[in-house]
Formats: sequence, structure tokens, C-alpha cells
Amino acid sequence: MPKKAPASTAASAAEIDAARAAARAAARNTDSAPASPAPAAAGKGDPPAQKAIDTQATAGGMPANVSKPLEYGEANAQSTPAGATVSAPSRLPGASTLSEGNASDKTGSAAPEALNATIGSLDRVRVDSSGQVLTTNQGVHVSDNQNSLKAGARGPVLLEDFVLREKITHFDHERIPERIVHARGSGAHGFFECYEPLTRYTKAAPFKEAGKITPVFVRFSTVAGERGSKDTARDVRGFAVKFYTDEGNWDLVGNNMPVFFIQDAMKFPDLVHAVKPEPHHQMPQAASAHDTFWDFVSLMPESTHMLMWQMSDRAIPRSYRMMQGFGVHTFRLVNEAGESVLVKFHWQPKLGTHSLVWEEAVKISGADPDFHRRDLWEAIEAGEYPEWELGLQIFTEEQAEQFSFDILDATKIVPEELVPVQIVGRMVLNRNPDNFFAETEQVAFCTAHIVPGLDFTNDPLLAGRIHSYVDTQISRLGGPNFHELPINAPVAQVHNNQRDGMHRQAIHRGRVAYEPNSLAGGCPFQAGAAQGFTSIARRIDAKESADKVRIKPKKFADHYTQARLFFESQSEAEQAHIGNASASSFRRSRCRPFASGWWPAC
Repeated sequence: MPKKAPASTAASAAEIDAARAAARAAARNTDSAPASPAPAAAGKGDPPAQKAIDTQATAGGMPANVSKPLEYGEANAQSTPAGATVSAPSRLPGASTLSEGNASDKTGSAAPEALNATIGSLDRVRVDSSGQVLTTNQGVHVSDNQNSLKAGARGPVLLEDFVLREKITHFDHERIPERIVHARGSGAHGFFECYEPLTRYTKAAPFKEAGKITPVFVRFSTVAGERGSKDTARDVRGFAVKFYTDEGNWDLVGNNMPVFFIQDAMKFPDLVHAVKPEPHHQMPQAASAHDTFWDFVSLMPESTHMLMWQMSDRAIPRSYRMMQGFGVHTFRLVNEAGESVLVKFHWQPKLGTHSLVWEEAVKISGADPDFHRRDLWEAIEAGEYPEWELGLQIFTEEQAEQFSFDILDATKIVPEELVPVQIVGRMVLNRNPDNFFAETEQVAFCTAHIVPGLDFTNDPLLAGRIHSYVDTQISRLGGPNFHELPINAPVAQVHNNQRDGMHRQAIHRGRVAYEPNSLAGGCPFQAGAAQGFTSIARRIDAKESADKVRIKPKKFADHYTQARLFFESQSEAEQAHIGNASASSFRRSRCRPFASGWWPAC
């Protein structure tokens, strides 16, 4: 016969049973986790108890925030550690619900481990309705798409006609606010190919190795005209490139001219209000040369250089395919060692830079206001893929100090005689969008979107753009989740604790939406300085003072030297075009003589 267990052993077993029962009861209390750790055996065959036990074990692996002391002191500023993490014993602690394994055609199963499934190629959102039955947005088959539901053939339309209501309501809301500037645009997909590694200068993903391919989406645009205006207006052209790098999205948001009208973002609303149609009658459309524009620039001599470009043939490109692009501002390249150099970005069209003359532009706009948009589309459809080479002007701060101008001044160029352009790669546009609205209209470019290996300078115009672009996309695209629209989503994985907001697409798994945490094993955790984006500790010394002031550097005051250099670099015919464009548009504006006297009266 089996021996009886000792009384002490029986008591121990009873205690285990009691602990197991307590753990199971506590695990079903959604107010709080168990007050004390449960024995491992308590969760056997009981998923709620096992989740509580595994959660306790995960959190217990992080009894303190070991990185906290390293958040203080300048010595630690450039050596941020990676976040501490703990591997959970199972996937249970990260689950929102234990029922996630109950799959259906709608829910699928549990979230794929360590994956944001909303990130991927656009194939995940493309729709082809060939051979399919017409449905409502809820998937209900529509029996009659010709007639409203009425009370008799000649009776009133009934309020219960949900098919009509959905169709009309959606139609009424099919437009979103257009961009304040760059409203009229054309876009295309393509790729950037790096010619040689630039690791000496930068750790940015597109430049890490020869032959590396980075997907891009490019949007060309006019600045002043509204969404339905003409293509061939005399205007600056936007040249914005979204690089979908494997380390995140980089937006190089530039123009087809290397300089700009103003030096400080404080004046950007004034510039745009002056160049846009006049507010009392909304005229002229897509034309910069009118009273309010000339009034503004006559009182802003810093615009002189840009006026030379705008009145030149560069303001009427022959084609987007034959148009240069520039980053305008001075940026930084940063290598793995944290060393930085200054850089200017140039796009050079392989077809050469060509323009229309004014008389051609006027005739074309009357016959085909979509001239540039059509030209780009048809070239890609025909397999004549437009191509540009990317050139960099790379220079040091020591070199910049020797220039007669300030490289933080967006109204100045860095002459190629001082810093040659180094060709580093090519960009090819080889696919038209499937849907203009979903891609070209909803694409959101922001100068704030950069990746490790790039950084900003103290350019005061750039600083304003860094803030403004994100802010305007929130307004235009209906909330802070515009990055989840398919055209804007990166190919790099996205993991953070941002939640909710209008039009949220991602469905996050788990109970944790904060950092630091121990309940999710510290995840998602900060990358640290070795892997994550870090800003350069010191950008261009202020030199004159470190006080907080509202002023411009002294070198910003030279408004005419580079304007004269640009004019003298043009051929006689081009110089005549600048003079004719300036004089004729100024006369057409019917302005009063300006007291400043620096521009000739009508």
C-alpha cells in the first residue's frame, strides 16, 4: 500500500492549491494585476493566470530604469544608450486580449510578432474591380444604381434610401483643402541609385553603397496657382522628392531655382499673401507679376536675386523632364563618427535644362493648360523615363567662413567656382500613379522628415519650414495620422506609442502605450545614439553673440552682388528676356511709382 504523505507535505500542497486559486481569481480581476507573485504552477492550463504570471516575470526583470542617470549632464548628450528591454517568457504579456487566437475572416489571427503590418508596398491597398458586383461602402450589393428609392414612380424620394445617401454624402466630401502653395502638382514613382558610397561624409541610407536602390515619389508643382490653374505660368516650380529609405522617409523639398525671395520664415506669410491672387477679387490667377507682388518686393531688396531667376527663362520650363531641382537651403551630412560637413543638393536633368519663351507659353496655355502634366505622363507611358543626376556641393564650416556671403542665407547660392558639384547618383521616374488623388494629391512632404546621416543648419527660413510643413499637412489631410496614408507610409517599420487621432489605421496590440515601461519588457525601446537619429551638438557658431535676438547676420545685407552675377552669366538673348519680362509684367501690373526708387517706375 502506498505510504501516507506527511502532514507537512499535505499542508504544503494545500497552500499551493490556495495560491493557485488566488492567482486564478486575481488574474480575472481587470482592476489590477495580482498583488503578489504567483507560483509558476498556478498558471498551468489557465491562460489568464499564465498571462498574469508571465507579465509579473517580465516586469520583474526591470525593477528600475537603469538609463535614468544617463539623462543628465552634457557629457551624456551625444551618447544616449539604447533602451533597456526584457524578453517576455511568452507572447501573453503583450496581448491586448487572450481571445486574439479566435480567428475569423475579418480579424485574422494574432498580430504577427514584431511587425507593423500596415507598412508594405502599395499592393496592399490597390483595388481592382474587374468582374465584381457593385456594392456600398459596407459591402452590400447594390441592385439599382440608376434610380433613387421613391414612394411610387412620381412620389418623393425616401429618407431611408441609404444607398443614395451614402453615394451623395461621399461625393459631397471628395475634395480636401488644397495646398496653400504648390497646389497644382504632378507626380510619379521611381527610384534613386547611388553611384558610389558616401560613407566618408554621411551614414544616410541612400548613400551607403554603390548601386543601392531607394524607391522615390516625386511631385512637381507651380507655386502661386490654384489646383485648377495652368501649367505654363511664369512661376517658381516645386521639385519635391520623397525617399522611402530603409531607415525611414527623407523628404528633399526643393524648387527649380536655387535661391528664394526671403531670408526668414517670419516673412513667408507676407510673401505668399502678396504673390497670390489679390484678396478682393481673386485675380490674377497663376501669375506672380501684379500690384501686390511688385509692391512687396519693391520694399524687400533681399528679393532681388530671386527676381532675376523668376524673370529669367527658368521660370517657364519646357518640361518637368527638362528642369533642374535644388534643395535651396544648406544642410548637413553626418558620418558614423559624428563628423559633419555642409551640403547643397542639385538635381540635373539628363535631357538638359530647357525653357519656353513667353510667347510660346502664352499660346500653349490657351491650347493646353495641362501641358507639363501631360508631357510627364505621356513620356512615362511611352517608356521614355525622365532621369536626373543628383549632385552635391560639399564644404566645411572653415570654407564657409571664407565666403563673402552667409551660407545660412537662402537668397544666396554657393557658386560652383568655389565648390564644384559632385555627381553621386541618379533618379529615374518609371511609373505613373494609379490614382491622382490617392497619391499625387495626398502625398505629404515635410522638410522635417530626415534620416540619420542628415541634419539641419541654422537657416532661419529652413527653421520655419520645419515647423510649417507638418502643421499644414495636419490641417489639409484631417489630423496627425497623415503618415498612415499609403503614399506617405514608409517602407521602414514604424513602432511607437502614438495612439488615436482622426483616421487612425493601425490597430495596436497590447496594453502599453508609454515609455519607459516594464509590462511590455521596455518595448518599443529607444534606439540610442549608436543607431538612432541624433542632432549635431553644435551647428555653425553664432560668432557675434549667443544672446536671444531678433536680427539678421551682417552678411545677409548684401542683396545685389549675386543678382548681378546671375544677370551677367546669362546670354544676351536671356538678358533681354529678363528685361522684357520684368518691364512688361511691371507695366501690366499698373503700379504706382515706388518711393524706394530701386525699381524703375512704370
